[in-house]
Amino acid sequence: MTIKEDWGGDGRGRMNLSGRSTAISSECKPRQYQLFDTNKISETEWQINGLPENLVSGKRYLLSWHECGASTSKVVLPPQFEAPSGIFTADLEIFILKGTIKIGEWQLNKHCYSFIPAGVLIGDWKVLGNQEVEILWMENGSVPFEYQEAENNHPDARLSEFIPILDSKLLPWGKTDTAQFVQANKKWLRKDSNGGGVWLLAVLPHYDGKYQMIQSYNEEAYGLVGYVDIGNYCFAKDCFAYCPSFSTLPIHKSEDGGLFFVRVDRDLSKMGTVSSYAG
Repeated sequence: MTIKEDWGGDGRGRMNLSGRSTAISSECKPRQYQLFDTNKISETEWQINGLPENLVSGKRYLLSWHECGASTSKVVLPPQFEAPSGIFTADLEIFILKGTIKIGEWQLNKHCYSFIPAGVLIGDWKVLGNQEVEILWMENGSVPFEYQEAENNHPDARLSEFIPILDSKLLPWGKTDTAQFVQANKKWLRKDSNGGGVWLLAVLPHYDGKYQMIQSYNEEAYGLVGYVDIGNYCFAKDCFAYCPSFSTLPIHKSEDGGLFFVRVDRDLSKMGTVSSYAG
């Protein structure tokens, strides 16, 4: 099942970024971008239906969510955390913000990325070392997100889309493909069939967008290093942005540059997805 994006998309990207609520707005605010510091929101206990109840509990900072069940959170797992192998009922994306975790035979550390489609069997989870792990945890499905014990992949699992691990430090930088971000570079982590997807954006020092922007797509972004001023707001490390389609964003500027994790549900290289606005 897919949710049609509010700009008319067909939902092939399956991220369900349209019409979300956020930690600073309990209801959807169309065309209104929202920026906030994730360290200032309340934590809750991290739980997934179906996982054993005796697991060492983690912490969850819920950042955005859709009524269909999709959500984006910052999850913090303690050093003692372990979880058994199994499958999830909806697509999951994870990006490691801090620490190291082993999932099956793969070891993910800072700035590693994984995409786990629904029904793909993955191995045991185990936090390595004495440092807690911070994960940008993105549940994408339009069904309740649950864990299920399994010995094999689900027959309908999209194995061809499975990304066990990408170490972003080893990936090449490329162009942003948008005129508004000439002084920036992009590293693709995952590209959807509709041209949207997930990437890292490096904004270079002395960046000046010069004009406001109208974004004809839905976007989430997370600050990793450095900053960019979005109007009067300093979007820096651990800040989160949710920008619904057709939001008008203030001028972006940065004297020192920064690195950001970005998710978008439309092909930004197409005409009209990002437009300058001098008004």
